[in-house]
Amino acid sequence: MTQTTHPTRLERHTTAAGAEVAVLTVAHGKLNLFDQALFDAVIADTAALVAAPPRAVLIRAEGKVVSGGVDVHLFDGLDAGQGAQLWQDLFAQIIHPLEALPCPVVFAAHGLTLTAAFEISLACDIVLAAPGAKFGLVETVVGLTPSMGGPQRLAERAGSGRARELVMTGDLYDAETLRSWGVVNAVHDDVDSAARALADRLADGPTRAHDATKQIIGAWRSGGVAHADSETPEVSGALFDTDDLKGAVRSFLTVGPGKASYTGR
Repeated sequence: MTQTTHPTRLERHTTAAGAEVAVLTVAHGKLNLFDQALFDAVIADTAALVAAPPRAVLIRAEGKVVSGGVDVHLFDGLDAGQGAQLWQDLFAQIIHPLEALPCPVVFAAHGLTLTAAFEISLACDIVLAAPGAKFGLVETVVGLTPSMGGPQRLAERAGSGRARELVMTGDLYDAETLRSWGVVNAVHDDVDSAARALADRLADGPTRAHDATKQIIGAWRSGGVAHADSETPEVSGALFDTDDLKGAVRSFLTVGPGKASYTGR
């Protein structure tokens, strides 16, 4: 069926404290299927976020489900080289840029979250879910393995044994199970409101320090504790030149903890 509206919306708002938050909403038919139009829209939105980073990002969806997965028509007729190029492009244009954004990225899952949508959530910093949300990497139904980084990022959060189980069985897992595994950070009855509130709260915080946290954890992900230790002094040291750290230290010493406000600079 032909879609009559744009597959996504990228909207920005400002918190009461003056921090910009970007909300990327998927709204692409009943199933929010990742066809070429939706992939192209998410790629364009990601590029816009990279070009003008806010101080926090929320990724969410409208409709009954977050996403029913990928439109299998995209895979029909591809050869090995074309398949490899597809995944290389999706890493380069969605997954890696999202992970590298210099601000917190929150994902809200209110319902069924399959394949590409689940993999995108795993590239975010914090994943919130509704009690009825279900998650699956079900690529085995077409003889494929998840190839947008899902298995390795799932293994990082839940352990390699859990990742193999989830991917190889192709089963669906509920939000509370994945919370107990460390994949979902928290479960909320009103996940959309909770996610919006969290994104606003994080945006109001010390954005440069949040970026430093992401860089240090990124160093650990790529090279372990020793590599992260080697990167931390320079990454963290640079914060002493930021207005936010200087102002927060003065605020702490003058009026005590928890009173500082941040500008992201």
